[in-house]
Amino acid sequence: MTTTPVSQGPDQDGSTGAPRATRAGGLLPADPVLRLATVLTAVNSLGNGLYFPLGVLYFTRVVGLDATAVGLGLTAAGLVGVAAGVPAGRAADRWGARRVGALLWGGTGVATAAYTLVHSYAGFLVAVICATALQMASRGVQGALYADVLPAATRVEARAYLRMVTNVGMGVGGVLGAVALQLDTRGAYLTVIALNALSFAGPALLLPRMPLAAHARERAALDAGAPAADRWRAVRDLPFLAVTVLNAVLVVQYTLAEVGLPLWIVERTEAPRWTAAMLMIVNCVLVALLQVRVARRASRVPSAVRAMGWAGLLLAAACTVYALSAGLSPVWAVLSLTAGAVVQVFAEVLSAAGGWTLGYELADARAHGVYQGVFGAGMSAGMMAGPALVTVTAIAHGTLGWAVLGVVFAAAGLAVAPAVRWAQQDGAWRGEPA
Repeated sequence: MTTTPVSQGPDQDGSTGAPRATRAGGLLPADPVLRLATVLTAVNSLGNGLYFPLGVLYFTRVVGLDATAVGLGLTAAGLVGVAAGVPAGRAADRWGARRVGALLWGGTGVATAAYTLVHSYAGFLVAVICATALQMASRGVQGALYADVLPAATRVEARAYLRMVTNVGMGVGGVLGAVALQLDTRGAYLTVIALNALSFAGPALLLPRMPLAAHARERAALDAGAPAADRWRAVRDLPFLAVTVLNAVLVVQYTLAEVGLPLWIVERTEAPRWTAAMLMIVNCVLVALLQVRVARRASRVPSAVRAMGWAGLLLAAACTVYALSAGLSPVWAVLSLTAGAVVQVFAEVLSAAGGWTLGYELADARAHGVYQGVFGAGMSAGMMAGPALVTVTAIAHGTLGWAVLGVVFAAAGLAVAPAVRWAQQDGAWRGEPA
């Protein structure tokens, strides 16, 4: 079974002549594979959005665990999840991304459901480590899955579209989760946990039904006898690892919005507390509006490199604007923070699109699983390190800290260009032709 070809005509805005992955077929994309991926993503992100506002509160208020102990447990679970990314990717290369992805999502659902049975700290550790490790390991496998089931020419745009769907699903789920949070009863918490578990276990049953794209079937036939040693190439591909690290640095921006800004607003500015929630809404809306359009312009290696460079510079500019909000009146502080958040959104959509393109195009196409596992592990590591990095720079040292953070972002973005040239000159660039 093959995928239905997407439209090959020029974009309506005339920007490129590349195929379009997301032409609407009713409320969903016309491409049947992307349509199925959209449904799975919407269901899962809705469940995650439901759980996100009250996950920690369940373990502290309902189960009765110490908040610090819960934080340490979540950190430990995250470390295990980072380490699990590469072996999961290798498993996807060996047994197929669809099969391994289904097992990981299904396992995450079972482990999440086990939260309802937790009555001790030991039980919490077992459940949260299993759930977090399986969920984080699935990130790289999802990248390999998209490489297998989506046409190479449109998969970056398709990922941008799915990210938009994720934002919408998380937002809707967050609103419903806030209702459960307001009820603040054991039954409400358990219902949300059960729904989140189903959002993993249900879609897992449909993953194996996603048909392989033509290029994936051809590659499987040609590379069936490839030496096993080549399958671990990503862990010793130094240029690819360099790009992975630089992308991980730019990924810190996500925790900047989720952790750094709320702390900065409360501790260092005169802006009202609701500003943090407003900035998150601004971010979600603008990402949903811009991500697909930006991805179309960063779907080749040269344009992806430029996108990453601009992302680093824009993040540095956002840090500067955030720093200026300290000491301003409440109104001007809100305006300054909003301006910085808008600048950061442009950096976010550029770096996301550029990262997807480089993660695919710099990979050995015969081993997308382990390559995407490495790239996904780098992103997970960046998100884990982000809160500490933002806290010890911007929150602890104010304007000087923001300046240091801005320099780090700008340097990482600009360093992508020489790292990619190294990858191409070293002969490690063996992905799909650009």
